[in-house]
Order: sequence, then structure tokens, then C-alpha cells
Amino acid sequence: MGAFYCPLCRLTAFAGRGHLYSRSHQRRLREALGRLQAKVQLARKIIKNAVVVKYEAGEHEQLFWCLCCKQEVKRHLSHGSLTVLHGGLLQHMASLEHKKEANKFWWENKAEAKLKQQFLISPEDYQRFKSSLVKALDAYEEKEDEVIKEMASHIREVEQSRQEMVHAVLEPQTETEFCDESSAFSTPGGHKSDFTIITEDQRGPSVIQITPDLDWMEGNHTLTFIGHQESEGKGNVHTGAKPPWLMQDEEEFGSKEQIGPSYEEFLKEKEKQKLKKLPADRVGANFDHTSETSEGWLPSFGRVWNHGRRWQSRHQFKAESGKERGRKT
Repeated sequence: MGAFYCPLCRLTAFAGRGHLYSRSHQRRLREALGRLQAKVQLARKIIKNAVVVKYEAGEHEQLFWCLCCKQEVKRHLSHGSLTVLHGGLLQHMASLEHKKEANKFWWENKAEAKLKQQFLISPEDYQRFKSSLVKALDAYEEKEDEVIKEMASHIREVEQSRQEMVHAVLEPQTETEFCDESSAFSTPGGHKSDFTIITEDQRGPSVIQITPDLDWMEGNHTLTFIGHQESEGKGNVHTGAKPPWLMQDEEEFGSKEQIGPSYEEFLKEKEKQKLKKLPADRVGANFDHTSETSEGWLPSFGRVWNHGRRWQSRHQFKAESGKERGRKT
């Protein structure tokens, strides 16, 4: 007898295929079939009463391991925003591929033949499931329509209550404004108005002005008139003068004084701020760039050189400067 590997027990048996009849193998086979049988029985309960619910990504993407086909299969069927509970399991159990693999599994593992029908869905049961699914979809659509109608009626009620509340809040305000306008030109004691309107014939064209009426001083009034309050050299809106905001605009428009630093000063200050970040004891920090320099500004030790000795660059500079002078003359 050669070695035999049992994928269900995950071990190599040197007794050959006789391992399939052993107690350990049959015990593991019953445990595996029991786990799968619990899922199949749960799915069989909804054959006559299919359940359609709203799709949820985490819960309705579950997979189950088919012991016969040795692969993972979706437990539920989902399409768009709807999910049919246990629809994937029933569809897989009713397929011909699963039936073939189940026959092969029962033959290879020597399982009890009477248990095989519990792991298969007949075509008649699958047709019953399809008909119940159609009814479940219709019921779900009716339920969704009722929910939408309830939401629409609730929205209308909320909108109506909001409009009533706004109307109730605005109505007292309009009444108080009307009362204030009607009593604006009357005294608390019921006397006539303390202000008179000067029309065009009295004041001039395009002038309508309100001035105090001095007749109220003759009666027994509790108020005291302190006289006209006018600033020297300037009028106010009651004497026909321009409003202060218009005068202020004209003064601002006519004034040409510049407020704040100019753009040139801003650039200079910006340049100073850049120089402050550099080291104070750097080379050329105190150099005056505005000063005039002569042609002999080069130090006596020479200039920048590329080859030879540095002191020779001084003679080279002098020779070049002599040639330039000769050309100018």
C-alpha cells in the first residue's frame, strides 16, 4: 500500500485508501457536513418566502466555503441597491456543477448516501424560490412607495408649519411699524405735531425740510427747548447743508496727500530686511556701493587669476589698462 493524502483530514495516511473508513476520517467528515448543513437548512426556510432587503456592503458580501466544490461562494445575491438573502447559496446548490461535485465528494470520502439530498436543491424548489422572489420584490417596491409618500407628507407638514411660524413672527412687526409711523409726528399728550414741513414755495426748489415748530412752547409742556444747535460756519441736514458723509467723500476725493510709505520706500525697506538676515561681519558688508571708484581700485596684490602667480596678475591688469587707453587716444 502506498501513501494516501486526505485533503479533508489534511494528513498523509500510509494505510492507503483504507483511511477513508477510519473513525477519525468519518468523525471529521460528519463535523464538516454538519457545518455546511446548518447553512443549507437556514437557506431552505426562505424558499417559499424570499426576503429582499436594502444592500449593505459589509454584511451582504459574506462568503461561504462549499465543501463539495472546494471553493468560496457568495451567500447572498445583490443587484444594485437590493439584496436577496441566501439567494447565492440556493443558486449554487441548485446548479449542475455543484451536483456533479457533490457526487464526486460522496464517492471519494465514503459519506452516507442518504445525506446527499440534504445538500442539493431540486429544480422544483428553485422554481418556487423564483416565484416567491417576484412577490417579495413587488412587496418591497410597494413598501418603498409608502415610505416615500410618508416622507413627502412629513416634508409638506414641516414646510407648512415653518411658513405659519414666519407669518406669525412677521405680522406683529408690520403692525408695530405702522403704529410707529402714525405716531411719529404726535406728542404723548395728544398735541399737534412739533415739526412743520417747509415746501418748495417757502424754501426754494428741490428742498423739503423739517424744522421745529415753536408753538408748543406756549402751552404747558414738560419739555424744555434749548435752542438751535448749529456749528459755526457749517450747517446741518435741517438747514439745507450737505450731509457729512457727502462732504467727507468730497474731501477725500480732493485731497492728494499720500497716506503711508511710497512704493520706493517699501522696496528699500524690503531690501534692508533681506540684508539683516545676512551675517554682519561678512566681506563687503560696509562697502558703499554709491561711492565712485577710480581705475586703480584694484588692490596691489593683484586680481583674480587662473594660472601662474598672483602678483603677475597686477602687471597683466596694468598692461591691459594701458592698451585700452591707447585705443581711446
